[in-house]
Amino acid sequence: MARASRTSARTRGRASSRRRAESVLVTGADTPIGERLIRELLDDSRVSHILAVTAGDPADFPLQEGDRLEVLKVDISRNRRLHDLLFGKARDLGTTSVIHTAMHHSAHARGSRVHALNVEATRALLGFAERHPTIRRIVVRSASEVYQVNNELPDLISEEHPLNMGGRAPQWVRDRVEADVTACTRMGLSSLDIVVLRMTEALAPGTGSQLFDWLESPVCLRPAGFDPMVNVLTIDDSVTALQKALHSDAQGVFNIPGADSLPLSAAIRAWGRVGVPLPGFLLAPAYRWRRRLTGTDFRYGMNRFRFHYSGVLDGTRAREVLGFVPSHPVEWPARSG
Repeated sequence: MARASRTSARTRGRASSRRRAESVLVTGADTPIGERLIRELLDDSRVSHILAVTAGDPADFPLQEGDRLEVLKVDISRNRRLHDLLFGKARDLGTTSVIHTAMHHSAHARGSRVHALNVEATRALLGFAERHPTIRRIVVRSASEVYQVNNELPDLISEEHPLNMGGRAPQWVRDRVEADVTACTRMGLSSLDIVVLRMTEALAPGTGSQLFDWLESPVCLRPAGFDPMVNVLTIDDSVTALQKALHSDAQGVFNIPGADSLPLSAAIRAWGRVGVPLPGFLLAPAYRWRRRLTGTDFRYGMNRFRFHYSGVLDGTRAREVLGFVPSHPVEWPARSG
């Protein structure tokens, strides 16, 4: 009975604390999603202070610091600097929540330094936060690319869908799966409230979207005989989902789909591009040459399965628990022109 009473009191205390103003630390603040998130949090009366962590010079950050915003340059891939941030400035400010969005965007980036940012920073952040005197909630931005897509799996992807654990996947995918699993394995065992948002890609520059990079080409090559459904987010809906997760009492994994679901061929037309179907075996070498000539980031091998088979996130749980419904469709150039 005493144990139950303590648990009940802890739950009431946590719920009560959720009603107090949040002091929020945001990693990846100098990315398009991070910057928009900071703008929205500044307009959010439930947020008392924002500590924006960037990889670049704070002087280049587009928002002016003030009573509620402080911008710091910190290399969070280095454990010592992340420790000093959390137990220095974040502790002084009484930071209560962390929204972790920092991730290397280039699909061709490889090596230990990339892994340190993509994975080790997440692991260290969770470990340090568990010992922190004021942090009690972590929201981790993950990606829909952690899921497997093939012809034997459902087209509508729930949170229980198999993850892409294949060792042949590129580091871009493996790192995202490892960071996601690292956060998920702490759920229920940690003193923290942990939320993992598996977001479909935001179709915008600077977000790491492979589909955006692919559509930037005047001619989009795709597999002949296949026209899978794709789903995309906007930056606005990405930020809304992060805010919903911040202010919720819920923990766990949530799929975050976008408002736009359409066939791949329709996405090409809506972007004002020309689609050319080719036999699958020609696509990988064609896109290797494209990268050599233009320096673009798109990797056909990484996208091969989703260019053949549909895979759209099921957002039921996010709608029912977080109250998130995507409401900002993509402004497709050919439709709005």
